[in-house]
Amino acid sequence: MVHTIELAKLSDASDILAIYAPYVEATAISFEYEPPSLVEFRGRIETISKKYPYLVYKVDSVIIGYAYASTFKTRDAFMWDVEASVYVKEAYHQCGVAHKLYEALLKLLYLQGFYNVYSYITIPNTKSVRFHEKHGFVSTAVYEKTGYKQGKWYDLLCMTKVLREITSDTEPAPCLSIHDLTQTVIDEAVAF
Repeated sequence: MVHTIELAKLSDASDILAIYAPYVEATAISFEYEPPSLVEFRGRIETISKKYPYLVYKVDSVIIGYAYASTFKTRDAFMWDVEASVYVKEAYHQCGVAHKLYEALLKLLYLQGFYNVYSYITIPNTKSVRFHEKHGFVSTAVYEKTGYKQGKWYDLLCMTKVLREITSDTEPAPCLSIHDLTQTVIDEAVAF
């Protein structure tokens, strides 16, 4: 079997949505109530992919997981921060797919010049918290009873990973778009 990680294409939208939809329909991991339409989901991929990495994990050309970074907040002062997400088909949980996706994603974000990566986790979710801790994330905030889904209020945990240290003298350069990186650099970052 051939395992690869690569940048998502718009033609991957249907396969990626098929992975995401069960998280929406059956869990509180996503706070959406209904899966987005294919057109809407394709639009999300297109928007995110203009600047950020949107990665797919393939086994013999079949997408089994994906990870991406997106805008953390829209105000200019937050432009060095991103939010990260990862989703994997249930049959491939505990197989290292999410770990490989996050390793590649974090490498690319560092190469682009980002400073902080945030992930929001509906709690309780010990598995996701431990996963993020293994990747250097630390718990930084809990938003209590902030999401209502499936007849229940949920807390939301914010976990943060610092990609590069910040001092009072740090003056950050503008972050690169994923498209500013060469294909060779991208290939090296996603290789395993």
